[in-house]
Amino acid sequence: MHKPWPFLHIGDIEVPHPIVQGGMGVRISIHGLASAVSRAGGIGTIASAAIGLEEPDAFQNLFQTDRRVLKEELKKARQLAGGKPIAVNIMVAQTDYKEMVEAAIEGGADIIFSGAGLPMNLPKIAYGATTKLVPIISSARAGVLIFRNWMKKYNRRPDAFVIEGAKAGGHLGFKYEELVKGTYTPLLRILRETREALKPLEKGEPIPIIVAGGIFYGWEIRKALEAGAQGVQMATRFVATQECDAAQSFKEAYVKAKEEDLIIIQSPVGMPGRALRNPFVEAILRGEKRPITCPYHCIKTCNPHTAPYCIALALLLAKRGDVKRGLIFAGARVGEVKSITTVPRLFQDLMREYQSGANASSSPG
Repeated sequence: MHKPWPFLHIGDIEVPHPIVQGGMGVRISIHGLASAVSRAGGIGTIASAAIGLEEPDAFQNLFQTDRRVLKEELKKARQLAGGKPIAVNIMVAQTDYKEMVEAAIEGGADIIFSGAGLPMNLPKIAYGATTKLVPIISSARAGVLIFRNWMKKYNRRPDAFVIEGAKAGGHLGFKYEELVKGTYTPLLRILRETREALKPLEKGEPIPIIVAGGIFYGWEIRKALEAGAQGVQMATRFVATQECDAAQSFKEAYVKAKEEDLIIIQSPVGMPGRALRNPFVEAILRGEKRPITCPYHCIKTCNPHTAPYCIALALLLAKRGDVKRGLIFAGARVGEVKSITTVPRLFQDLMREYQSGANASSSPG
């Protein structure tokens, strides 16, 4: 098939598909999925959050285990990807943020995507590394703040931005009320606002912008690129692939899900999150969960004395296949997942949709 869309460039990194696979924490996207996406021509992403949680020594020292496992996952992914770029997603909210950035660089990550907070000191931590640094933002204001801060303190421009809209899965950079009432700013409007706000700072050298959240079909990728994005980030559709690192029953939960199964929850992390209703979530809503003893404190903003459950363990249970007692994060379009496919076939489908322009009335955001 003739490739219809432009390459994605992030600095000197170039990939034929303008698609980034979103990082999905607690081992949903590790070396298997990330390497498959990169091998197929996109950018595959390993999520660093609680990546070592399945290791036998995790209980004794999760932070040390996380760093070791991240390097191991990067090594496996890089070998399987055959020299194609591999990214790592690292949340600013992680307690060991600095150490995980250092581990990602030591492990050979080509790109670091960083959100769940503003990565103001990321260039300082990554000083001297060739790794591309890409903040994840939810507003034009955040993009301008990061750009000015990086230039003033480190004389460093972001290599790209990811704008994550309100329809993404997992933790979201919007207020709970905005998400529940639908009063958030649409994704492509945030894109236009960000592009306009950055223009005076870029001095004729536009920074690539990748948009995320609510993009599901190839014709929506076309709309995003036509609106001024250089690429898109997708996660939900990559869960429903054979290469995804989650258990089969986790993937099947996506296939069975309907739009009405989604709910916005208040996460112990301190941010709202989008998840699938199940017995675990229903128990949370009824107030049946109680503060827990936390051996990890993996997220700075999580207070173990008041948190009703450990989000890392809840996500891990779901990843392992316990879809009733675990927490299943998902994007707003999960109800449109109809089957489990492969990564190469998914790219083919997206390209075909992009070329067809069918359902052009559909719009991300």
